[in-house]
Amino acid sequence: MKLIGIGFGNLVSAERIISIVSPESAPIKRMIQDARERGLLIDASFGRSTRAVITMDSGNVVLSALTPETLAARCADISEEGGYKDE
Repeated sequence: MKLIGIGFGNLVSAERIISIVSPESAPIKRMIQDARERGLLIDASFGRSTRAVITMDSGNVVLSALTPETLAARCADISEEGGYKDE
């Protein structure tokens, strides 16, 4: 299993990520609220502003304080090197 750091020492499985998007649009805000109501929201932003929303194949929605570009770069690093790259 390949893990990606999403900030503050938190990790998610890179193989289970469906998308990494910005939280600013209305549909994404609705998706976050729906996940919260269903108990599928994981807030890994540690009280900081949410900059990225990660959707997982399990239906979970993960909030991160890192930008989507940063997370995408980490996914690319993992796919090239084959393992977790320390922050």
